[in-house]
Amino acid sequence: MTVLEVPGDSPFGTSNLPYGVFSTADAGPRVGVRLGEWVIDLSRALGEECFAHPSLNAFLAQGRARWAEVRGRLAELVTGEVPDDAVVGLGAARMHLPFEVADYVDFYASQSHATNLGRLLRPDSVPLLPNWKHLPVGYHGRSGTVVVSGTGVVRPCGQLGPTGGPGPDFGPSRRLDIEAEVGFVVGVGSEPGSRITPAEFADHVFGVVLVNDWSARDLQSWEGAPLGPFLGKSFATSISPWVVPLAALEAARIDTPAQVPEPLPYLRGGGRWGLDIELSVAWNGDVVSRPPFREMYWSPAQMLAHLTVNGARTRTGDLFASGTVSGPTRDQYGSFMELSWGGSEPVTVGGRPRTFLEDGDEVVISATAPGGDGRRIGLGEVRGRVAAAR
Repeated sequence: MTVLEVPGDSPFGTSNLPYGVFSTADAGPRVGVRLGEWVIDLSRALGEECFAHPSLNAFLAQGRARWAEVRGRLAELVTGEVPDDAVVGLGAARMHLPFEVADYVDFYASQSHATNLGRLLRPDSVPLLPNWKHLPVGYHGRSGTVVVSGTGVVRPCGQLGPTGGPGPDFGPSRRLDIEAEVGFVVGVGSEPGSRITPAEFADHVFGVVLVNDWSARDLQSWEGAPLGPFLGKSFATSISPWVVPLAALEAARIDTPAQVPEPLPYLRGGGRWGLDIELSVAWNGDVVSRPPFREMYWSPAQMLAHLTVNGARTRTGDLFASGTVSGPTRDQYGSFMELSWGGSEPVTVGGRPRTFLEDGDEVVISATAPGGDGRRIGLGEVRGRVAAAR
């Protein structure tokens, strides 16, 4: 048996305990929980078959009472002795996609981001479209291209808008961008024709991941009218390997900013589901932005309520993301489209001016939040490097 001692300033202490799926040189993917610089193999530590699976889905489907029961057992386990064969050093663990993604929806919930994009794309119009303050705007993405942190991202090809000729060009994106986001993982689904209210959010959503919604802005601008994002978004969405349970984020819950006009009744109630999560965006090692999730206009509980208000079902493993997290100042913008103001105001990265991503660039998005013991907990990181178009 092993006693695991974790430094008091570790972002992965006993008040966090995020779940992931890992493998080692001698055994295939199974479920683990991170504590400090270790991974605890739950298939051995708890001896339950659902944790021997190569995804979290079987556990997620068991529901909120079960999630709480396992978290309680883990809290006792990690403050005592852990079986030796259940302890794996983080460096010996290879991380995998933590859950099978059933559906993927991306929202547009930051007022600062929506306003900035409106000013860039529609300079002669009002930045926010008339519907924006009445509902969480979103689009349905592609679950099959959600990948785990560390997976390379191939520069996408597609149609590029006319640049002087009679029609569009075809080729690699020249305006490849990132979007720093927070994603929410559905554990318990809902039946077709039913609705999930904001008050039922925590009965359905298990936890949180970090998201990089890679975006090809030139493909997106040409194809986007009239139906919105398609090939400019669907080529890759990266997520962090650790799913932080909502239970670990209780101390991070805050009110959303004032919502004026008052939302319709189905978007009201459910308690405080704004979250005081602080993101960091590093571009080739240089931190270029610190987007604050606390500024998000729409809460994740409202996003889920809107997603299902028409009767659309949810399933175990559904992922919905917040959309780009941006604050009101330039050092808080969560996309390079905003940070470089559409390419007109370059950012210094590695000692030279930059606008959009080049082949070989690496972006790392990380985040922390207040924890239950007064210290900050970590949400891990989502990392991706751009590879040349094929």
